[in-house]
Amino acid sequence: MKKKTVLAVLLVVLTYLVVGAMLFQLLEQPFERSQQTSIAQARTRFLEEYPYVDSERLRQLMEEMVVAVQTGVDPFGETQNISNWDLGSSFFFAGTVITTIGFGNISPKTEGGKIFCIVYALVGIPMFGFLLAGVGDQLGSALGQLIGKVEEIFLRWKVNPTVIRVLSTLLFILIGCLMFVFCPVLVFRWIEDWPLLDSAYFVVITLTTIGFGDYVAGGDSKRSYKVWYKPLVWFWILLGLAYFAAILSMIGDWLRALSRRTRAEMGGLTAQAANWTANITTEIKVTRRRLSLEFHDKLQRGASALGQK
Repeated sequence: MKKKTVLAVLLVVLTYLVVGAMLFQLLEQPFERSQQTSIAQARTRFLEEYPYVDSERLRQLMEEMVVAVQTGVDPFGETQNISNWDLGSSFFFAGTVITTIGFGNISPKTEGGKIFCIVYALVGIPMFGFLLAGVGDQLGSALGQLIGKVEEIFLRWKVNPTVIRVLSTLLFILIGCLMFVFCPVLVFRWIEDWPLLDSAYFVVITLTTIGFGDYVAGGDSKRSYKVWYKPLVWFWILLGLAYFAAILSMIGDWLRALSRRTRAEMGGLTAQAANWTANITTEIKVTRRRLSLEFHDKLQRGASALGQK
C-alpha cells in the first residue's frame, strides 16, 4: 500500500473515530450524569433516614460491593454456592482468552492466575487463529457447495452469470447471518430473558470480538444454567468467527479480482492509447514527408519553368 493511501485511510479512520466519539458522548453522557446524580441523592437520603450509620463505613461498604461486582461475585450474598470458576465457566473464560474477546466480567485475581493467563494467551491465541482459518475454510467450502447447487439451478434457467454470482454471494451472507446471528439472537432472548435489542447487541459485540462484558451468556447469578451451556456458547463463537473470517476472505478475494481486472482494463486502455498515439505520430510524419516532397517538387518545377524562360 502506498504512503499516500495509508495516510488517506488513516485520515478516514481518525475522522470516523472523532464522529463516533461525539455521537457516543451525545448519547451516553446525559444518562451517566443522571446516574451519578441519582446515586448521590440515594446515598444522601439513606444517611438522612439512618443518621446513626457512619458515612465512612457506608463508603467502605459500597467500595467492597463495587470490588465484588468487578470480581464477578454477587454483592447481595444470595448465591454463595454458585462459582464463577466451575468447570463450565472456566472453559468459557479460557475460550474468551484465546479468541481475544475478553468480556471482563471475570478475570484472574491471584498472582498465579495472572501469570498463567499471560502464558496461556501467548500460546492459545496463535493456536486459535490456526484453528479459525481451518474451520473458516471448511465452513466456506460447505456453504459454497450448497450455493453451487443453487447456481446450477439458475444456470438451467439461463440467468446471466454476473447476476448469478451476485445472488450466490447474497445467499452466502444471508445463510450465515441466519445461522450465526438471527437464530442466536432468538435463542439468547429465550434463555437469558434479554430484550431483543440487548440480545442482538450481545451477539454482534461478541462476534466482532469487542466483548464489553456488560452482557455475558450464562452470567446471571440468579439463574441456573446447565454445565454444558457455556461451552456450547463458545462453540457458537468459534463457528461465528469462522464464518465472518470466511466473509472477509471472500471480500478480499473479490477486491483482488476487481483490482486485477481494473489493472488489466487500464493496461488495455494504455496500450490502445499508446497505439493510437503511435499511429497519429506515424500519420503526421508521413503527411509532413509528403508535403515536404510536394513542396520540393513544386520548387523544382518553378525553377525549371524560370530557366526555360
